Amino acid sequence: MKTKNVTFWTQAAMIAAIYVVLTFVFAPISFGEVQIRIAEMLTILPIFTPAAIPGLFVGCIIGNVSGGALLPDIVFGSLATLIGAVGTYMLRKLPKGVAVLPPILANVLIVPFVLRYAYGVNLPIVFMMFTVGVGEVVSCELLGCMLAAILKRYQGRIFRTARM
Repeated sequence: MKTKNVTFWTQAAMIAAIYVVLTFVFAPISFGEVQIRIAEMLTILPIFTPAAIPGLFVGCIIGNVSGGALLPDIVFGSLATLIGAVGTYMLRKLPKGVAVLPPILANVLIVPFVLRYAYGVNLPIVFMMFTVGVGEVVSCELLGCMLAAILKRYQGRIFRTARM
């Protein structure tokens, strides 16, 4: 039992660390009203392991804090990633293109309001929903599904014993 618990939290920590690194490496496009947060491709990982849920949430918090985000962005942006990760986990048995819809929808519905009310971005909410949505589709659908295809080959070796 303890081995599974250690494996779970080790995977969660590794996913959080990768999320933070990807957020920083791609920082110029990870923030703002037109953003493609490459780290969001990791929202496919709850298909493979439930450890991705806390990993993505903590990674997003650390990425936002370290990236200089304002408190509403840290809270609500990270909650959008958490909601998306839980949703992906719940839809994990469906095709991958469907399973990554929750992070896209959560970010489209939350991030534009953060941009408006936390950062004072004076663009129409609907326009920001579109721009955030395009970025999320690129990150989650395109890059996330490519990542899933690669990981599927190694699934038994990489994600074998982690359980909630």
